[in-house]
Amino acid sequence: MEFLIKISQFLLSLSLLIVLHELGHFIPAKLFKTRVEKFYLFFDVKFSLFKKKIGETVYGIGWLPLGGYVKISGMIDESMDTEQMAKDPEPWEFRSKPAWQRLIIMLGGVTVNFILAALIYMFMAFAYGETDIATSSIKDGYWITNPLLIEMGAQTGDKVVSVNNETVENYSDLRAKLIEAKTIVLERDGVEKTITTPEDFLGQLSTGDDKTFFQLRIPFVVAQVPDSSLNKNVDLKQGDIITGINNTKLKYYDEYAPFLAQLKGQTVQVEALRDTKPISRTLQVDEDGKFEIAAYSNASGKTLEKLGYYNIVTKSYSFGESIGVGANMFTEQISSYWTQLGMIFNPNTGAYKGVGGFKAIFDIFPNTWSWEAFWGITAFLSIMLGVLNLLPIPALDGGHVMFLLYEMISGRKPSDKFMEYAQMVGFFILIALVLFANGNDIFKALFK
Repeated sequence: MEFLIKISQFLLSLSLLIVLHELGHFIPAKLFKTRVEKFYLFFDVKFSLFKKKIGETVYGIGWLPLGGYVKISGMIDESMDTEQMAKDPEPWEFRSKPAWQRLIIMLGGVTVNFILAALIYMFMAFAYGETDIATSSIKDGYWITNPLLIEMGAQTGDKVVSVNNETVENYSDLRAKLIEAKTIVLERDGVEKTITTPEDFLGQLSTGDDKTFFQLRIPFVVAQVPDSSLNKNVDLKQGDIITGINNTKLKYYDEYAPFLAQLKGQTVQVEALRDTKPISRTLQVDEDGKFEIAAYSNASGKTLEKLGYYNIVTKSYSFGESIGVGANMFTEQISSYWTQLGMIFNPNTGAYKGVGGFKAIFDIFPNTWSWEAFWGITAFLSIMLGVLNLLPIPALDGGHVMFLLYEMISGRKPSDKFMEYAQMVGFFILIALVLFANGNDIFKALFK
């Protein structure tokens, strides 16, 4: 069931983005009286799952879910229809239109992607508001388990003072800031310490088994007592919060392992909370220093706030306010993605090792249905699709835009034969990138 929920969100999001992107090309093409021969969701290699001709355009769904396309007459595109290009230009063909019209047609897809992302952020701000944890309320620092961060000098209990000399006010912003971090100022026992990230920080992070950053320290929340556990007959329920052992208060889950290591094979008295009411239970500690009880890796924001761990900041916005908030979210996301893309194309950062394909995108979606999460991920993917399509690779929109700008500036139009060769080169570059990204997914699945 969890797989069906994830795959449903994945396919719905990609289908929506692909159709709207191609619609961004389709609408200006029709406005400029340019013939559109095909409008397809997914690729129809050899055959289609569905197709219907309406007017001069065939609308369909292909079987290969690697994207979609509109086939515009008189244009060198992924169809490589050189036979049509060998004929004299017709007035309804793309190549017969003025350069400014062709530029608008080619920019239509990414324009729709960016507008869609901005609109989603605006409506999310209006519908859901913002819920976050104020970093100022994180009094006991963060939970550090990543060996890379530990090697750099961070440890559990450290507070983050600044990243790249900027204070991070909300916990949700911390991960994005750390990805781009060159310097991180930490506070430990009232003393500040500056650590410098290695140039290939992202590369090392991508290839490591632990990809966590500065995690919230959470209480020991019982998820399950397995039938194989020494404590299977103890009255502990899902959601119970263990707060101490033998009259010693233990606030955070990360405190239990070192404490239990000293109590191997012993019987201990445990204090806990059930629906905020204190309870006491007798538990066995196994020879490895464990209760053999599964704990949640996170806890709900409401639970953490109720217990006084963190301050949850909730903001509601009017429709007018949500426009500015959404626009700001869009600007921050697109700026961050451009920065990360630049790091990927810089071999020294090693960020290319973290590039993923369809599985990486699939893994972003939660295994429970959440419209808030769905729309947030869809907005981010829309930005990603728009930015990637602007890359100056001939097979992408950005490649066509590059040649159109050259034509408008120089007054010389590249020949159809040159465009054909450029499209072939771009196509092979694109295939190589797709194979590399999805190959990374396969490598991680097999060897991690």
